[in-house]
Amino acid sequence: MSTHQELIPFHAQQQQQPKPSHPLSQIAESPTHKLLLKQWLKEEDLILGRLALKETQVDAVRKEITLLYCFFFLFHSIALLLLFTTSSKDPINSSACRRSWIPCLSSLLCSLALIWAIRYKTDVEGHMEKLLGREKEDGKLLRKCVEELKRKGVEFDLLKEVDALRKAKSLRVEARVVRKWSARDFVTFFFFGTSCLVLLLTRTILCN
Repeated sequence: MSTHQELIPFHAQQQQQPKPSHPLSQIAESPTHKLLLKQWLKEEDLILGRLALKETQVDAVRKEITLLYCFFFLFHSIALLLLFTTSSKDPINSSACRRSWIPCLSSLLCSLALIWAIRYKTDVEGHMEKLLGREKEDGKLLRKCVEELKRKGVEFDLLKEVDALRKAKSLRVEARVVRKWSARDFVTFFFFGTSCLVLLLTRTILCN
């Protein structure tokens, strides 16, 4: 009987102990944690908005680069076709060959202008891709903190976690790989070589 009487108060104490509340309920009861969660959720929405905007801008720049590619080849194709048609109708003479520097210079200037525009747009694309990558990293870091806050509740150390988040943002160093050549350099060389080939074809059409 004594053993049975000792067990009854023990079970009664266990039943009387309150169960720990859910972390979200703890956050709702803590003004500081609740305010921090609202701020982080709001900042997360802002990051998502900036991500969507930057992705749209990157797509627009890529479309402009594609149009420049098309215009480059279309311009030189039409110019060479007109020169070939004109030279096939008229007999070749020495004066036409001597004046060949005029279309060659015009073609070179147009080519350089288009190459500069392509290089400028590709640099803009690269810069915007870096900004987009930073925004994605910030979003992942903030999402991780929000998940930790929701999981721990009031056990979430505000000073420690917030300070860690600030340090991660301020001390984040991009992994920069030193490259002698990049894809943009090869694109520039390709179009410059194509421009030289067009000059050679122009000279050949007018003088041969």
